[in-house]
Amino acid sequence: MTELIITEKPSAAKKIAEALSDKKPMREKTNGVYYYKINHGGQKIYVVSAVGHLYTVAEKKKSFEYPSYDIQWVPTHEVDKKASFSKKYLEVIKKISKEADSFTVACDYDVEGEVIGLNVVRYACKQKDASRMKFSTLVKEDLISSYEGKMKSVDWGQALAGETRHFLDWLYGINLSRALTLAVKTAGSFKIMSSGRVQGPALKIVVDREKEIRAFKPEPYWEIHLKAEKDKKKIEAKHEKDKIWDKEEATKIYGSVKDEKQGSIAKIEKRNFKQAPPFPFDLGSLQSEAYRLFKIPPKATLQSAQNLYLKGVTSYPRTSSQKIPPGIGYKKILSALAKNPAYTSKANILLGKTSLKPNEGKKTDPAHPAIYPTGLIAKDLDGYDKKVYDLIVKRFLATFGEWAEKETITLKIKVKEEMFNAKGTKTVFKGWHELYEPYVSGKEDELPVLSEGETIKIDEIGLDEKETQPPKRYTPASLVSELEKRGLGTKATRADIVESLYTRGYIIEQSIQATEIGIRVETTLEKYVPEILDEELTKQFEEQMELIREQKTKPEEVLSHAKKTLTKILENFKSHEKNVGKELIKANKDSEMAKNLLGKCPVCKEGNIMIRKGKFGRFAACDKYPDCKTTFNLPKNVVIKPTDKVSPKGYPVIQVLRKGRGPQELSLNAEENSHLDGEEKKEVEDIKNGTIKKKCPKCGGDMRVMRSIYGEFLGCSNYPECKNTESIEQAVKEDHPKKD
Repeated sequence: MTELIITEKPSAAKKIAEALSDKKPMREKTNGVYYYKINHGGQKIYVVSAVGHLYTVAEKKKSFEYPSYDIQWVPTHEVDKKASFSKKYLEVIKKISKEADSFTVACDYDVEGEVIGLNVVRYACKQKDASRMKFSTLVKEDLISSYEGKMKSVDWGQALAGETRHFLDWLYGINLSRALTLAVKTAGSFKIMSSGRVQGPALKIVVDREKEIRAFKPEPYWEIHLKAEKDKKKIEAKHEKDKIWDKEEATKIYGSVKDEKQGSIAKIEKRNFKQAPPFPFDLGSLQSEAYRLFKIPPKATLQSAQNLYLKGVTSYPRTSSQKIPPGIGYKKILSALAKNPAYTSKANILLGKTSLKPNEGKKTDPAHPAIYPTGLIAKDLDGYDKKVYDLIVKRFLATFGEWAEKETITLKIKVKEEMFNAKGTKTVFKGWHELYEPYVSGKEDELPVLSEGETIKIDEIGLDEKETQPPKRYTPASLVSELEKRGLGTKATRADIVESLYTRGYIIEQSIQATEIGIRVETTLEKYVPEILDEELTKQFEEQMELIREQKTKPEEVLSHAKKTLTKILENFKSHEKNVGKELIKANKDSEMAKNLLGKCPVCKEGNIMIRKGKFGRFAACDKYPDCKTTFNLPKNVVIKPTDKVSPKGYPVIQVLRKGRGPQELSLNAEENSHLDGEEKKEVEDIKNGTIKKKCPKCGGDMRVMRSIYGEFLGCSNYPECKNTESIEQAVKEDHPKKD
């Protein structure tokens, strides 16, 4: 008997082969693809990798019409050039499958892994079913246990739910994107547009927030602050009314106390409270915490967590569970972590406890527990992987910690007849904080020791004019959390949805802003086909897919309902197609205009300076060309953004973003950005008017001033034999080396 085990990643194939093999696994190679041949208990086993989705959904008959519902699974390499590498993996699996008598799926145990495994079994191996290994870590003991206790069949509920999701995403994504693109074409232009079952509602969430921010009108208010100090500890207090909305009232109160140099402690209130340990990480909370602490984007956090899982040092990351079952072996993992010097002291604190019980949340996942470290030593980690690993380990440790205890103190300070409040917080008992450091949130504001009736010396009393602030913008992490809260997308897809909004140019920045094209696309869809943006419809389909997984409904019923709904949406869309196209074309033009507009032309005063593309790259030029031939050089290999600012000499100011450096603002007038001193500036003028001659450092020829759309520079007179060039400013700098 010969068995074929199908994994999702090459590294998983290696670990499974090593875990199950009676001896050292035989690593073999066919057409550049590695696979393993092992013996386990006298049985011959092949272990191969599917490297992700070897099959994808595609139309049976290619067209660009909509609606299109006639779809099938096809080899991914046949429709996606980027997946051409997968062809050789598929061919190896087909070849080996002919020798096999039994088949086992050992892909990641989730919806996607189930679909990958099932498709390989059905289409490559020509089998109707297979056994199924289920594991949450790639640790040897877990893999052996998973193999010995494998299910006799694939998880059909999970497989059919995953397949239905793929069909739904294709039907909505392709048909809606085609409809938008053809609408633009019908209106006389061309631009690839996109939307999708979850992308549309996600865009609406961001645009709604953007509209709130733009419509927000700040209201002025006033605060009166007090500053004092005792025993080198600061006291910062606010008037008890906090925000005072009436300027006259604020001015009156401030006038009565502004010159006071003393106050008395009228009352001291103390309150102790306990702080529970954090819950174990599910994927969403890990992504949020990694962004809060390290500004790691959610998609990058998932990639790092996946890397750590494949190394065997943490458990499977695509989970929504906040529970860690005792079966993983708490003490065994802690004992293993204690051998790592970075965690020895923290792990030993927990190993000294009489019982170990994590503080778990309510969220569960039928496939996997919360994310936890396996205890294996993590070697050669760097970058995001190192940070995410440390975070996972310390969060795991913290869940077993004691409740922390904090004390808050409120001081009521009387100044004449006015009362000020100061608040301080200090940790009385660290508890789990000690295990989670340095990742504990919340700062300590410890007040000096004071007693009621005590007089304190006031350093300052001030009146601050402030404004109410608009709603906060989403970050990539908080948007992922918002999608989860609203039941949109899955734990595995939410980060990709956010990424797709960036890719399409619908959103920008880490403090997320909806772009003009993003806003206009959403507004146009809201006006003509609001169903595309309906999150309730999307959520309904998510719930139906969960029912498929639980085998409480059938895929055919869900897909039939989806097609009827989509047909109705698209019929309505077609009746507005031309109007939608016109508005999208205008939105795109306005968006490009806003993105490339740098400011008014300082020469003709009538035109606008726009970013243009030439055969030598980007430059800035007046849009009144040829009447106005004003052009400016632009820095290369940088991101350029308009600022709405004007330099002292009336030139547009741009913001320049270089990799690894902070933003820099520059005038389009290069002379205003010069760092040359007076003597150096004079030499520049002398070079330009020919008073000073510069020699070419390469051939000895004369360097002469040359001009291009990018400005003036020095070029060798022996061109084309000598092609040496240099900036005038740099040449002058070399003549004036700085002295120590």
